Amino acid sequence: MTIHVPDNSRLKRDSPRAVPAPARDPERVELYDTTLRDGSQQVGLSFTVADKLRVTQLLDDLGVDVVEGGWPGSNPKDAEYFMRVRDLPLRHAALSAFGATRRPGRGTDDDPNLLALLDSGASVVALVGKAWTLHVTEALRTTLDENLAMVADSVALMAAEGRRVVFDAEHFFDGWAADPAYAMAVVRAAAEAGADTVALCDTNGGTLPTTVARVVGEVARALPQVRLGGHFHDDAACAVANSLVAVAGGARHVQGAANGYGERCGNADLFAVVAGLELKEGRKVLPPGRLAALTTTAHAIAELANLVPDARQAYAGSSAFATKAGLHASAIARRPDAYSHVDPAAVGNRMRVLVSELAGRSNVLAKAGELGLDLEADAALGARVLDRVKDLEHRGYTFEIADASFELLVRREAGRLEPPFSLEGYRVLVERRPDGTDVSEATVRLHVGDRRTVAVGEGVGPVHALDQALRRALADDHPELEAVHLVDFKVRILDGRAGTKAVTRVLITSADPAGEWTTVGVSDDIVTASWEALADGIQYGLLRAAAAGAPG
Repeated sequence: MTIHVPDNSRLKRDSPRAVPAPARDPERVELYDTTLRDGSQQVGLSFTVADKLRVTQLLDDLGVDVVEGGWPGSNPKDAEYFMRVRDLPLRHAALSAFGATRRPGRGTDDDPNLLALLDSGASVVALVGKAWTLHVTEALRTTLDENLAMVADSVALMAAEGRRVVFDAEHFFDGWAADPAYAMAVVRAAAEAGADTVALCDTNGGTLPTTVARVVGEVARALPQVRLGGHFHDDAACAVANSLVAVAGGARHVQGAANGYGERCGNADLFAVVAGLELKEGRKVLPPGRLAALTTTAHAIAELANLVPDARQAYAGSSAFATKAGLHASAIARRPDAYSHVDPAAVGNRMRVLVSELAGRSNVLAKAGELGLDLEADAALGARVLDRVKDLEHRGYTFEIADASFELLVRREAGRLEPPFSLEGYRVLVERRPDGTDVSEATVRLHVGDRRTVAVGEGVGPVHALDQALRRALADDHPELEAVHLVDFKVRILDGRAGTKAVTRVLITSADPAGEWTTVGVSDDIVTASWEALADGIQYGLLRAAAAGAPG
């Protein structure tokens, strides 16, 4: 094939000139993150430009090699991002701009998408091209030869402009199944035109690891001079496995998104791929010491995405190293590595022992020890706590995530809890006003030490009003409460068949500058359940402040 590189005299030159890709270790696996482009196609996920910049910084701090910032030719947000990211002090990551090959029947010198890629200033350009005959003839509505020319011309242009080119062979595995010769011709055209890396994309996400291993091996043998990569979607729940299999077959470039974000079922979770490569295969893909930042990075990006972190996420999830069976907890007490496939600390996570109705004495002892409470010397106390937990969980309580309530329970049973206040009573009124708004007013009567205090609070609901009244009642004695705030409030009806008389469980998460904690309350009255969780949350916050040496 003859590759045509056009006269580019009309191309803009006002963006920073990209630097060539550094020399590479042929055995090192490159990490390419596509959270800000492919990952952001997830339903309900929308990053602002500021969010995208903060995610970029987090990925750079972790040690990801390439961050794909978006598609500068597709929307104003991505165009603004590429303008502002130039001022970001990136220490490790190269920036990639994503776009498509030239359009059918047109040249490269007047293609607005290609112009936008060059103007982005990104040192890496990811070009996507069709590798499935069906998409060439039906989606692009062009000929197979023209598609090859589109790929070659676009890659050649970017290479001539000094950009490192990553060619994303879209629908490659489906294309291989339909016509392997043509799929190979597409990636060969990209390689011969100057693509530094060719990523084989499982765009529909339905390919299984056995097929990935076979196909990647064949392509690697046919194109030994090119760095091969893999880009896998999770529609068959194999994206992470396929990424690891691709590396085993010769790929040295893996693409994925933070926490597996992406359209439909998502992309390969790049964090799980990283942990698998480092901890299972001994490959060093992050800078020294950075693997321990994996969990905090995953959670920080989830916060920016305004999505609840997946507790069951491999390696980084809060339940990734949690156990509740008593038999397992007994073994963990003797050997912490007995029921963990890796050391949780290696990825910045921790082992958790859950306390529930399935718990045995070992769970209680292990959980208490996790919270700094030694019950080993008092077998009777451990038995009392276990009986108390089982009784309360039978009534609807849960301590699996309500660590703070469990610690308060243990302290009460051990006689080691000096309550900072005791309740005399409270009252809540809800008023409907003529304008249709509701205002709640709560009156709280407490004993704080030897002093009786009464306080009133208003709020947008009964729980908010109770929170305000409780804080006012304690403000003079405990000014440290200013640093404690409510983070989350969850209500669950435990038996919907009972209607409005159903037992209600309330979980309240509170926080101070040092961290978060969760408390639980249960009652057939939602206000009572909320008060219990709220009061315990405030009490636990005061305990934390006292342990930290706060005033009051």
